[in-house]
Amino acid sequence: MARHIIITSLCVLAIFALTLSCRHKPFVGPGTGNGNGTGVGEAGCYPEAVANIIVTKCATSGCHNAATHSGGFTMDTWEHLFDGGNNGACVVPYSPKYSSLLYFINQDTTNLDPINPDPDTRMPLKPAAPLSAAEYKTIRDWISAGAPNCKGVVPFSTNPDTRQKIYMSQQGCDLVAVIDAEKKVVMRYIKVGVQEAIESPHCLRTSNDGKYAYVCFIGGTHLQRINTSTDQIDNSVLIPSVNSQPRWNILYITPDDKNVLVNDYSQNGGSVMLDAITMSPTAKKYYSPMVNPHGLAASANFDTMYISSQYGNTIYKIATNNTNVDLAQKISLDGNPTVQNLGPVAGMPDPHEVVMVPDGSKYVVTCQNTNQVKIVDAHTNVVLKTFTIADGVGMYPQEVAFSRTNKYAYISCQDNNGTGIFKGSVFIFNYETLTATGSISALDGQFNRPHGLTVDDRTNTLYVASVNTDGPAPHHISECGYPNGYYRIFSSLPPFAEINSRKYEVSVAPYSVDVRFKN
Repeated sequence: MARHIIITSLCVLAIFALTLSCRHKPFVGPGTGNGNGTGVGEAGCYPEAVANIIVTKCATSGCHNAATHSGGFTMDTWEHLFDGGNNGACVVPYSPKYSSLLYFINQDTTNLDPINPDPDTRMPLKPAAPLSAAEYKTIRDWISAGAPNCKGVVPFSTNPDTRQKIYMSQQGCDLVAVIDAEKKVVMRYIKVGVQEAIESPHCLRTSNDGKYAYVCFIGGTHLQRINTSTDQIDNSVLIPSVNSQPRWNILYITPDDKNVLVNDYSQNGGSVMLDAITMSPTAKKYYSPMVNPHGLAASANFDTMYISSQYGNTIYKIATNNTNVDLAQKISLDGNPTVQNLGPVAGMPDPHEVVMVPDGSKYVVTCQNTNQVKIVDAHTNVVLKTFTIADGVGMYPQEVAFSRTNKYAYISCQDNNGTGIFKGSVFIFNYETLTATGSISALDGQFNRPHGLTVDDRTNTLYVASVNTDGPAPHHISECGYPNGYYRIFSSLPPFAEINSRKYEVSVAPYSVDVRFKN
């Protein structure tokens, strides 16, 4: 299976399917390209060769100029181009294969790039002539070079050490999407994995200091580290395992950023600790064996770990200085004797994720089989509160995100009993008062199989990624063979309203999401 994919958009029709009244009246610059920023070549600070195409054939009256901005997409200036459209980014710097704009303007059958098969929606719209092969190549090569402006500045390249970003693993293709927190569109795609076959980047976490993002693979063998200033992989390590075919599904970064733990979600799996600084497999500890270990949380001083056994009713409570899991305390979530099953059993909680609240006093467990969220005292091991999520709100709770400033916990619920194309919800409660606060429902057309989510407390926003396995069809299937997913953005404060109507389409199966700077 090819590693590269073609990022397309549900938005593409919305962005580009203009009415035939689009008159393609060209922008006429006031100058003649005299170097003072007044000529067509410098209009909107595009490079001259690019401006001669975009400004005169795209950013035109009735189409993508400031007055019309069809589909929410404006191309009259270089800056506006990277605001994206109703369905997110249409140009991703350095990523021509993931820039959906190219799909609609390519009419060159001699190259290997995809061509829009619908003559009524190719751009520019009829009756205007399509772009020539040379014009298409000019735009494509420009995007490959980072889509710089007339001064050579690449989009989103300023303030690399302080820029707020959101990182999102694309499990259906070996990619990580990087989202700019200001414009809220995908600003980069990073290829991850070490094999030709898809390894499925399952979990992504950013370090507490915001300098790195780590990713592990459910179908791979390595832990990879991304430098968040350069958005490049700067280290990759083979994770030592006692199993021949480990399934690295969840990772945890210690509070001091010195170590990373990765869980092997196998029937006789365990947790492996690696040195986060050297990425060295020699500085390791094995915590095993456990039965299908999934979620992983730890105390603030990292003297105790809490790991969920995916099937059953059990949380392992393990002293970090003791690698003998046989001596671990087993905590029951339902008051019955602890049991660890090899698969779902009716009536069992089946704890999926376990996450410590920011102050370390308690942890949250999502119980996917009983549609419950349980809050457990980290010191006494007593279940303090159980929320049972009604079907109208959502089912199958999965991931957990916190607002550190507003004291809310957000739970992604992947399903409901509805038969429509929108499924799932986000359940919200106050983790200090343990009171339900609200929910965001797929019945409003927001989600299809939401999974990863994260909160940007700097902007009071909540990002929710929908895997979209059986939801609204994207404009076309990507090369990975599955529908593209998408993310939507909400206020992290009541009433948790969507900040805009955009559905930001990304690659296949967006799965795990984390914000760069959490404070």
